[in-house]
Amino acid sequence: MTDAAARIFTNAEVHTLGEPDEQEEAVAVRDGRIVRVGSAYEIEFLRGVDTDVVDCEGGVLLPGFVDAHTHMEIVGRRVVHADLGAAADREAALSALRDAPADDWILGYGYDESTWPAGEYLTREELDSVSETRPVVAFREDLHTASVNSVVLDRYADELPEDGVQREDGEPTGVVTEDAAELLRMETAPGREETRRLVRAARDRAHELGVTGVHDMVRHSDAPAAYRDLAVDGDLDLRVRLYYWTDHLDAVEETGLATNHGGEYVEVGGVKTFTDGSLGAGTAKLSEPYADREGTGEWVVDPEELAAIAERADDLGLQLAVHAIGDEAIDVALSALPDDPEMRHRIEHAELLADVAAFEDAGAVASMQPNFLRWAREDGLYEQRLGADRTAASNRFADVLAADVPLAFGSDCMPLDPLYGVQETVTAPESGQRLSVAEALRAYTSGAAFAGHDEDRFGTVEPGKRADLVVLAESPWVVDPEAIADIDVSMTVVDGEVVYRD
Repeated sequence: MTDAAARIFTNAEVHTLGEPDEQEEAVAVRDGRIVRVGSAYEIEFLRGVDTDVVDCEGGVLLPGFVDAHTHMEIVGRRVVHADLGAAADREAALSALRDAPADDWILGYGYDESTWPAGEYLTREELDSVSETRPVVAFREDLHTASVNSVVLDRYADELPEDGVQREDGEPTGVVTEDAAELLRMETAPGREETRRLVRAARDRAHELGVTGVHDMVRHSDAPAAYRDLAVDGDLDLRVRLYYWTDHLDAVEETGLATNHGGEYVEVGGVKTFTDGSLGAGTAKLSEPYADREGTGEWVVDPEELAAIAERADDLGLQLAVHAIGDEAIDVALSALPDDPEMRHRIEHAELLADVAAFEDAGAVASMQPNFLRWAREDGLYEQRLGADRTAASNRFADVLAADVPLAFGSDCMPLDPLYGVQETVTAPESGQRLSVAEALRAYTSGAAFAGHDEDRFGTVEPGKRADLVVLAESPWVVDPEAIADIDVSMTVVDGEVVYRD
C-alpha cells in the first residue's frame, strides 16, 4: 500500500519544465520530496486522514526559481536602507536618501542613472543636499560605481585610490569607481548581527518573488556565517550556494572547503573572480573603443593573474566563476578556464559575447542576467556606451542555447526578480537575445540548478526532486508579454513547506 502524502498541491496548472514540459493538475509531497505529479483525480488517491491539501486556486505551479548570481547581503541592504532602484529620477533618489534610516552613514543602493531623464551620475553637490554632516553613499546598481558627498571625500581623502576618483577641473565630482567604490563598500559593511538581519530580510524578499535558491557571490561578508546559523536553527528555508571571492582563497584552502560540500540548505559552490569592470562604469574590457569615451576599459584582474587563479582553483578542485563582461574579457576568461567540463566552470555576465562557439569548446556554463536587457533598448545605456551594432549583439541568450551551451539566469540583484528577467528576454529587441517563455523559465530553474551541480535535487517538478515550488496567480504563457513582471506570486514552497503566501 502506498503511503499517504503529507501535502497535496491541487487545482493548479502544473508545468514540470522538463524536456518536454508536461502539464498536470496536482503534486503530492512527502518528507520534503515530490512523490507524484498527475491529474487531480490521480493525486487524490494519495490523500490520507492527515494530508494537508493546498488549493492553488487555478494558479500556475512551477519549480521554484533559482537565482544563479546574486548578492543577498546587498538585497537586504536595499530592503533595510534606501532602495534607489525604484527611483524614477534623481530627485526621487535624493528623496529616498533623505528618508533613509541613519546612525552614522546614510546609505542607498541600486540607482541607475541611465533610466533617468538627465542620465548622469549623482554628484557630490546633490548628496551634500542630503546631509552636510553625515557621510552619504549612493551605490550604483552594478556596485562598480558609487556617489558620495563631501563628508566622505574629506574623511577618505588619503585612502581613496586616485584613479578611482572622478574629477572635473581638478575637483572631485563625488563619483568613485572600482577599487574606490569597493573601499567604501567595505567601510560600510555590517557586523555579524546586522548581517543576519539583512540576510533574513533578503530571504523574505526572495520568497515574495518565488525564489527558493540562490548562488550568492560573497566577499568580506558575514553572510556565510549568517546562513549557517539560520540553517542550524531550522530557519533558513532557502537553498544557498556560496561562491567565495578570490580574496578568501587562502581561507577556503585552509579550511578544506570543497565544491558541492555542505548540507541541504548551505553548500559550497566555489570561487569567484573578476576580469574586467562594468559597462555602466565604462570599465568593461572591450576589443574596440567605447562609443562615448576614450579607451577600451580596464582589467580589474589582469590576464596573468587570472591564469594563476584558474590554475590554483583547478589544483584545489574548485568550481570557478569568472566575471567577464566585455568581449576581450570574455575571450581571456574562456582561455583561462581549467580544462575540466565536469566542474562546470562558469562565465558570469558575458554581456558582449562575440564567439559563442568558444563557450562550447571550453565546456563552460553561461551564467547571464536577462534583466540587463533593459539597457539594450533604444537610446539605452548600451547604445550610449557601445553604439547600435554592438548593442544588438549583446546578451545573446538565444544564440547561447542554439549552441547547446548550458544557460543559467541570475539577477545580480538588479533587481532580484525572476519574472522581470523573464519579461525582458521574452520581449527582447533582437532575435539572438529573445527566448520563449519556457526557455526563459528553464534558465531560471533547471539551468540554474545545473550550473550549481544540483539538477538531481531541484529545478523541475518531478518525483524524487525536493519540493521547491512557486505558484503564480496568472500564466506567463497567456498574459501580455509586457506584463509578465506584474504577475503576482501566490505561494512559495521550500522542501514542501509553504514559506510565503500572498
